[in-house]
Amino acid sequence: MNRETPEEVRVDRDATRAELAQTLDDLEQKLDVRPKIKQGLDNRLDQAEEKVGSVVGKPTAAKVRQGADTVRANPVPVFASLLGLLIVLRIILRRRSHDDG
Repeated sequence: MNRETPEEVRVDRDATRAELAQTLDDLEQKLDVRPKIKQGLDNRLDQAEEKVGSVVGKPTAAKVRQGADTVRANPVPVFASLLGLLIVLRIILRRRSHDDG
């Protein structure tokens, strides 16, 4: 019978732990989509900046990119403003429909 010494068991255990830790790190990197989404968004913003720059000029394109970066850094006020705008539009449309009918 092939019996391992306690030291061999510890070495085997430590090697298995190291392999498992590496496997988990690899899986975490593959499953973490935030960097991929961020990179894709950056690419789209670059493309949009180039198109805007070709139409209205580079300084305006830089301002558009700066605005997009500001929204990405703090999106809550922008979404709150859009929600408020939608509520106001709905109220206006309801009043118009009541006035017509």
